[in-house]
Parts: sequence; structure tokens; C-alpha cells
Amino acid sequence: MLYILAVSSLGVYGIVMAGWASNSKYAILGSFRSAAQMFSYEIFLGFSLIGPLMIAGSLDLVKIVEAQSEVWVIVYQPVAFLLFLIAAIAETNRVPFDLPEAESELVAGFHTEYSGMKFAFFFLAEYANMVIVGAMASILFLGGWSGPALPGVVWFFLKVMAFIFLFIWLRATLPRLRYDQLMYMGWKVMFPIAILNIAVTGLVIYLL
Repeated sequence: MLYILAVSSLGVYGIVMAGWASNSKYAILGSFRSAAQMFSYEIFLGFSLIGPLMIAGSLDLVKIVEAQSEVWVIVYQPVAFLLFLIAAIAETNRVPFDLPEAESELVAGFHTEYSGMKFAFFFLAEYANMVIVGAMASILFLGGWSGPALPGVVWFFLKVMAFIFLFIWLRATLPRLRYDQLMYMGWKVMFPIAILNIAVTGLVIYLL
């Protein structure tokens, strides 16, 4: 729990400093939104990972993939996968959780006044984050690089590309949520569901 909060805090510092340094009201509002949003979803993002880790019995990613040689974790943990997917969409600032950017409200959010390589670095980081999130989801829930016939690297690439396609598809499909709706969903819906999923997983493992 403390580790999750520490990681969230570090990310918040960077976003708030980027918004404040540009000396723009749109940028600082976007950075404040992003900071509050990160605290809302990263808690249940971390808790959604506990169920798969309990099933695998290890924090080693290789062992987690090996534990899914017969059945993927998503079969046992569909709720945890859904929680992780929602948090991942918010983590990558994709619609319907692109509130820090919100072009129709804040022009472009915390990177409004940036241009050139600074602007490029923001977007490179965002798309790199999509790749990382897709890779982690593939490893934790979809068997990683395991699969029939094709080489492992091909399976892993296909699974990550499927997540990236999903992120881009959602951006062109869904409307943006209101800010209060995101905060309500994070703290009063997703967080209790994540805690309940951990409790049920622990009880099933104990009984079996």
C-alpha cells in the first residue's frame, strides 16, 4: 500500500511541475486534474494486481507466465482484469479518461504551452506508457509470451498490439466522462470492488 502511494506521489510531482512551469492557467488546471486522477485510479490499479499475484504465488514475471501455461489468469480473475483495464485506460490518458488533456475544455492540458522536443517527449511518454501497460496486462492476465504454434515473441507482440488497438479504438468511440464521475467511480465503485476481489481470491485459495 505504501509502495503504491509512493509511486503515485512521484508521478504527481512531475505532472504538477510541468503544468506550473509553463505559466498557463490551462496547464496548471490540467496538472491538478491529472494529480487528482492519478490518486483516484492508481490505488485500485495496484490492488487489481494482487489477485493474479496470489494465484501465481510469485512476484517474478517469468514464474507468473509459467503459472499460466494451461489456463490464463483472466479466466480466474475477470474482475481484476476489468479493474486493471479501466485503470490502464486512465493511466494512459485515453478517452473516456483523458480529463488532464480535455481539448474542448483545457486546450491540451498540462502541456499546452510546450512545443518542439518538449511537446514530443510528452507524447512519446504517453505512447510508451501504452506499450508498457499492454505488456504488463499480457504478462499478468493473458499468458505473456505463451501460445501454440507461433514463437513466443510473436504471441507477445500480438497481445500488446491488441491492447494498443483497443486504446486507440476507444479514443475514437467513447465520450469523455465528467470529472466528478471519474472521482466517484474511482473511490466509491472500483476501490471497494478491488478490495472485495482480493478477499474472495484469498478465501478461495485458502479453502482449496
